[in-house]
This record gives sequence, structure tokens and C-alpha cells, in this order.
Amino acid sequence: MTGRVVLITGGNRGIGLATAQRFAAAGYRVAVTARSGSAEDADGILVVKCDVTDTDSVNAAVDEVEEKLGNVEILVSNAGITKDGLTLKMSDESFESVIDANLTGGFRVARRVVKSMMRGRWGRMVFVSSVAGIGGNPGQANYSASKAGLIGLSRSLAKEFASRNITCNVVAPGPIETDMLMELTDDQRSAMLSVVPLNRLGHADEIAAAIEFLASESAGYITGTVLPVDGGLSMG
Repeated sequence: MTGRVVLITGGNRGIGLATAQRFAAAGYRVAVTARSGSAEDADGILVVKCDVTDTDSVNAAVDEVEEKLGNVEILVSNAGITKDGLTLKMSDESFESVIDANLTGGFRVARRVVKSMMRGRWGRMVFVSSVAGIGGNPGQANYSASKAGLIGLSRSLAKEFASRNITCNVVAPGPIETDMLMELTDDQRSAMLSVVPLNRLGHADEIAAAIEFLASESAGYITGTVLPVDGGLSMG
């Protein structure tokens, strides 16, 4: 395999795994991180154990990827958690842990992999945000703040590293048919669908297709952008 090296955080299921499978099918050398160190349906994909809330764990995971596949040229920052709750009842821990995993975790991984991208004068970073990061969501102050923060992070990195031919962009999924969404009640999903113009849930592979494009040579003149993949939800 001679394709570029791709690292996808949180790639053991859902959008992350669909993205990994898509890149692998296209001939890229693909690694995914998982807190457990394992992933199902990951044939041909390197799975490394990593906790993005721990700098030493991030550095060790990237070291392993570099040793086994080569320097990371494409980063898909996808790892994230939710701890939903109304603001008046949300604890400091619930707020801070989501920010740490979703936003600071993305920063930790980007900081580690960008060094080799700079040396190679080529790189792609794609951060997986959410429509909640664009328009907010009741009961998700922590999650929405973390996903909004990824937009600012990505655009700052886009400006810092543009001279080294490194692009940084954001994909903002709407409601996607994943395990996380399936944990909602039928009434919650129905309410969500009622405001999606296309009137259906998205599929993980539709997000993966957008990510693959932003990581491609064809997207070399796109940086600092936010691409909603949400069935029209973010139109308002």
C-alpha cells in the first residue's frame, strides 16, 4: 500500500470507523485510536490504544503509528463524548470532561502530528464538529461549547500552518444514524427529524465522504471552512 498515512481518533465505531473503512478501501494507510485499544470490522486498519485526554497517551499512540505506518499526513479528529444535562444541574466535572475530550483532545493530537506535516510541507486536518457547535442545543451546553471550540481551533491552525501547505477544515454533522443517536428516545428522534428539511437521519458514510474529499488533493485550496452535512438543518 502506497497511500498517505491517515490517523482517525475515535475510530472504533460510528463516523470514525466508517471514515477509516472508506480511506482503507481507497488505498490509504489507516490507523484509528480507541480507548479500549480494539475495534470491530477493522480489517486492514491499525488500531492503537489512546486516551486523548492524556498527553502521554497521545504521544505514545502517534509514536506507534509512525513506527508501523509512517508519519501522519492526514488527521481526522473525531474522538468525543457526551454528558448531557440542563445547565442548572450540570456539574463542573460534566462540563470540563466533555471540553477536555472533545476540544482539548483535538488540540493535543493536532499539536503532535503537525510537526511531521510541517517537515513534509503537506498535511490535512479535518475536525469533526456538529451542528450543535453552530446553533447550540438545549441540554448540551458542554457538548455545544466543545464543538464550537473546534471551529475556532481549526481556523487558528489553518492560519498558522497555511504557509506549509497544511489545510485545516471542519465537518459539522447533523443527526446521524449512530449508536450515540440511537440512545435517544423515539420522541427525541422524531422531534429532531421534524426540523431536518430532508426529513431523514444521515448515514455515517455520508460524513466519511465529506471528510475524504477535504483530505484529498482536490481540496488543496480549501482551508478554514466549516462544511455542514446535516440535511439542511443548519439553514435555520
